[in-house]
Amino acid sequence: MSTKIEFAVFSPQIGLSPKALLERATLCEKLGYHSLWLVDHFWQRGMPDIDCPEALTMMSAIAARTEKIRIGTLVLCNSYRNPALLAKSLTTLDHISGGRLEVGMGAGWMDEEYRGYGYEFPPMGVRLKQLEEGLQILKLMFTEKRASFKGRYYSIDDAPNNPKPVQRPHPPITIGGSGEKVMLRLVAKYADRWNCPAGYDSFEHKLGVLKEHCKAVGRNPSEINVSEQLLVCIGRTDAEVEQKWKMAERLKPFSITGIKGTPKQLVEQLNKRVAMGVTFFTVFFSDFAPPDTLELFAGEVASAFK
Repeated sequence: MSTKIEFAVFSPQIGLSPKALLERATLCEKLGYHSLWLVDHFWQRGMPDIDCPEALTMMSAIAARTEKIRIGTLVLCNSYRNPALLAKSLTTLDHISGGRLEVGMGAGWMDEEYRGYGYEFPPMGVRLKQLEEGLQILKLMFTEKRASFKGRYYSIDDAPNNPKPVQRPHPPITIGGSGEKVMLRLVAKYADRWNCPAGYDSFEHKLGVLKEHCKAVGRNPSEINVSEQLLVCIGRTDAEVEQKWKMAERLKPFSITGIKGTPKQLVEQLNKRVAMGVTFFTVFFSDFAPPDTLELFAGEVASAFK
């Protein structure tokens, strides 16, 4: 039986109005993309004065205006919201969307953003431990009639969360990150999908480490959907591709592991990714996804995998 290959649009909301994001979501739905993923940042690093709508509020608006496309964030920063409140917000989002929520979680990294909004920025080791406790609380709030948890960083006591999510036992949880000692262990323990961030050294090596963590925690790796955050530079001709790539090369770390080409060339390159074990692509278009690019990719690349 062939494995289903899915394509999602990674759509940072930097510089986009809510109206523009709603129009993009509607078009992506019409074109058959699996999902649309925002970012959980309050501003773009180095460009604090550019508009940047808040992620959960924007997801709610998209959920109310669409019918089929799934909605997520690469990734929600565990530090920015109490995990019990986050579970309540995400459950409400799952209901607004009719069961189309994708939960993306990460440990946070942008130190100036933490400071700017008054959050403590503990060392990475602490943030990873906080993420693990947050993931445990999310799952408890999604599934238990009353949830209790006492950790080092978070505690909840006989907390109800009603109604429960539409999706059972809970909306799929994506963990984004590739740290080999801790983050991939968290993926093995808690994730329904692993999203490998752009800029990695060796995808095969990272996937191998994840499989070892799965073995250590007694989990079948096949239970985890494998996805890649992938920069795509698409053009109708070789000349157009090369012209676009001049700008795309500046988009580091995305360009380090990105791909470029005409539709036929991209299908060939994506097939190599699929052979490595990737079944889900969160595509970041190098030209920032104008409608003609979304249409070209859906019509001549994604369609080849249906």
